[in-house]
Amino acid sequence: MAHDDLAADLVTVVGTALDAEVEIEGLRRLSGGASRETWAFTAVGPAAERRDLILQRTRPGGTVGSSMEVEDALLAAAEAAGVPVPATVVGAADAGVLGSGRITAAVAGEALGPRLVRAERSAEGRRALATQMGEALAAIHAIPVDAHPDLPRRDVLEQARTGLDLLGEARPAFELGLRWLHDHRPPATPDAVVHGDFRVGNLLVEGDELTAVLDWEISHRGDPLEDLGWLCVRAWRFGGDHEVGGLADLDDLLAAYTAARGVAVDPDHVRWWTAAGTLSWGLMCAVQAHRHLDGHIRSVELATIGRRVCENEYDLLGLIGIDGPSPALEPAPPPDLHGRPTAEELLDAVRSHLTDEIAPLLDGAPAFSLKVVDRALATVQREVENAPADDAAQATRLAALGVADEAELAARIRAGEVEGAEVGPAVRAAVVARLRVANPKWLQEADQ
Repeated sequence: MAHDDLAADLVTVVGTALDAEVEIEGLRRLSGGASRETWAFTAVGPAAERRDLILQRTRPGGTVGSSMEVEDALLAAAEAAGVPVPATVVGAADAGVLGSGRITAAVAGEALGPRLVRAERSAEGRRALATQMGEALAAIHAIPVDAHPDLPRRDVLEQARTGLDLLGEARPAFELGLRWLHDHRPPATPDAVVHGDFRVGNLLVEGDELTAVLDWEISHRGDPLEDLGWLCVRAWRFGGDHEVGGLADLDDLLAAYTAARGVAVDPDHVRWWTAAGTLSWGLMCAVQAHRHLDGHIRSVELATIGRRVCENEYDLLGLIGIDGPSPALEPAPPPDLHGRPTAEELLDAVRSHLTDEIAPLLDGAPAFSLKVVDRALATVQREVENAPADDAAQATRLAALGVADEAELAARIRAGEVEGAEVGPAVRAAVVARLRVANPKWLQEADQ
């Protein structure tokens, strides 16, 4: 939909909701998730005055999780339970020409993870945030499950197994993770409403205050500890040192959650859910990449997300006890068949041109897109440099295990024919090799 057409439709829908004549100012596209797009704008009118609003609507072919109507009911219940959520101005049932969408009041606060983690914050501020997150989670989990019968129930291990099979990819690290998660699963707790994506990036924070919990689209019924473990997945720490979203300590979160909900929580059970969440996010990265690879949405951003799978493989192996020093990998000397400049040198020249000459001319979304392109080219450059040595080392590892390829190794792990202690070091070495190409910074941060 063209920008002007969307503004015209907003005039109709918002004007009806406010029972006032309005004009739309400052309409701009914000970053959105895989299934939804987000727009910010201001409704202006003699009776409406000025109201800063947010439109979120489903992308074509992007339906994920519950319908927006079910989500509207859940948001109303969350607000009644004391969860900080944006006030709904136009619900899905009244979205009309906007399609499947919702308009809410804009809420002050920062959601961008790196900015939140880098912000100066005292120990008291961290405890305050942990307390508010724990209280918000306790309030979510206190929402009556029976009041929302359309919420699906999800089992994390069944979903992961099904997702891995549908991908059709051999992932020995995920197979080891699934076996460990199955063998060490904590006792089940009564079903609760689970937010499903409660993490830094989906929380608005103003100073040390949690102002809103966003993105309820994959809420479901399940074990409430899923939310606590998901919040602690390393991907949502954005380089921060603290276990809870890079912002706070787990002990403070659990103390607040226990006090608010009256249910004691075993930290080891939360860490089991952190491992499960790490596996789930790794699979989601692979799914996102396949949306590009299968031609549904051609996107360099989705393509590069596929190379983030190994970050989660690495973290998952560490969480289940397959850990150790990262072996050094020496890049093979480049072949001289094609002369100079080599492929590596050409890639370096292209990247330098983009970052030094083109990037200063851009801002906003184009500047972000250029950063994504540079990350993709950097990955290609590291793979060109390291592939010969990496491939040779992997062939040696697989031969020592008596398997032809990773598909055979993954199948033997699933069948229980080999143990983690037996094959874990080789699986980890292959993951480290992939990670050195995809994101060496991930290894450096883990070693610090």
